[in-house]
Amino acid sequence: MKGSQDEDFKTELKLLIIEECDLDIGPQDIPDDDPLFGESSCIGLDSIDALQISIAIQKKYGVVITDSKELRQVMTSFASFADHIRPE
Repeated sequence: MKGSQDEDFKTELKLLIIEECDLDIGPQDIPDDDPLFGESSCIGLDSIDALQISIAIQKKYGVVITDSKELRQVMTSFASFADHIRPE
């Protein structure tokens, strides 16, 4: 099952983002289709957050993304990020 379709996985991944970025929100506050970076993002992640998330997903899921441009592309939205981590 794709990551964006698995509610338990999405919650787990949102909690990882919240913990790694020290956000004071709940998983329900991260919309699936909104941008994660930039001015139009409701959570406003930055490049340091991206690095922290990248390290955490490598440790937890074994997914390696070393290029910051690739990471930003993968993390265009939460749904695209979840699908990258768990494509099937």
